[in-house]
Amino acid sequence: MEQEPKKLHKSFHYQSGIQWLQGRRGLLSASTRPGIEVSSPPEFKGEPGLWTPEELLVSAVNSCLLMTFLAYAQREELDLAAFDSAAEGLLEYSEGKYRITEVVLKPNLTVNSEEDVLVARDVLERAHRDCIISNSVRARVKIVPQIRWKPGTTSE
Repeated sequence: MEQEPKKLHKSFHYQSGIQWLQGRRGLLSASTRPGIEVSSPPEFKGEPGLWTPEELLVSAVNSCLLMTFLAYAQREELDLAAFDSAAEGLLEYSEGKYRITEVVLKPNLTVNSEEDVLVARDVLERAHRDCIISNSVRARVKIVPQIRWKPGTTSE
């Protein structure tokens, strides 16, 4: 009989740094990873073509959903054919300041059998519920999934 994996009840620390380059541009860094140039959004006098803190926050929510889903899908031995997800954050003036008030995630999943559609839906709901980043932000995080199966394939 296979044992349930042990739950992690530890604290973890994640560090990053940022260095001002010029104007409204900075270089974001973390450990040995490549740097990312960031700027304010153009609507706030930032430089076009660079990542913004707002995009990074929305991307963090979106990528956390994927990583949590993949971890749970692997545990369930879900036969996943494809996963992509669009995300949109709503920046509003609220409570006397600007903040991201809502993030809408639109994951599109394709599984290899009709039976896996229900499993994928369950795994996605649990991943959405347990996503560390979604649980760490004040913004409402909504999910609008599309799950389909790839006809003509079998899952054995």
